[in-house]
Amino acid sequence: MNRDQLLKEMGLGPVWKLRRPPQATPAEVAPAPKDAREMVAPAPAVVLPPPTDARGAAIAAMGWDELRQAVAACTACELCRARKQAVLGVGDIEADWLFVGEGPGAEEDERGEPFVGQAGKLLDAMLDAIDLRRGENVYIANAVKCRPPNNRTPEPEETAACWPFLARQIELLRPRLIVALGKPAAQTLLRQEVKVGAARGRLHDFNGLPLIVTYHPAYLLRNLTDKARAWEDLCFMRETMRDLR
Repeated sequence: MNRDQLLKEMGLGPVWKLRRPPQATPAEVAPAPKDAREMVAPAPAVVLPPPTDARGAAIAAMGWDELRQAVAACTACELCRARKQAVLGVGDIEADWLFVGEGPGAEEDERGEPFVGQAGKLLDAMLDAIDLRRGENVYIANAVKCRPPNNRTPEPEETAACWPFLARQIELLRPRLIVALGKPAAQTLLRQEVKVGAARGRLHDFNGLPLIVTYHPAYLLRNLTDKARAWEDLCFMRETMRDLR
């Protein structure tokens, strides 16, 4: 599939050009260094605040196998009651790219993998548009690991219960770039109220790692006019990663 076909799949048409990202205020985003490599070393270390409880401390010491088992058996919030299975994430565990979404949907709950429904197909097309492939230097995770009833937005206490898992995934992955897909993911990672329209196009900071906010693919399926902005975000992601390397 060539680039024009990929853009058509995304509903973007044959040609789109990246506009210059809007300027951010110091309070909203970490300043971009002259050389992006100053922000992220070849093997960046992620240093998160130490957990304040025994559960968090135990998760913070887990490897991938232990983490998978802990997520599968987790009963820390009410979401565990209706799930078929918890969904840790999928992809290359040495990936430079980390994409974080909101939570599993019905198909993800069935298959145990994030982004496998219509939103997943669109995400795959978005990845293809910037020469990425699921599972190849890409890891995909969610802010919560169990499906919220009726695919509703996760509640703050549910996101808080899952946060130690996501934090440990980030520490183990040590990605070069994090992409927050949608408002819940962005708010979980940035620990503040986020409006995607205002946050996109800017380089944010997550504990020394660059973070970019863009629209969730499920949102784009309902709001086709914002696909053009999503394409701009994809170009911004690609340029940022190129600078980091």
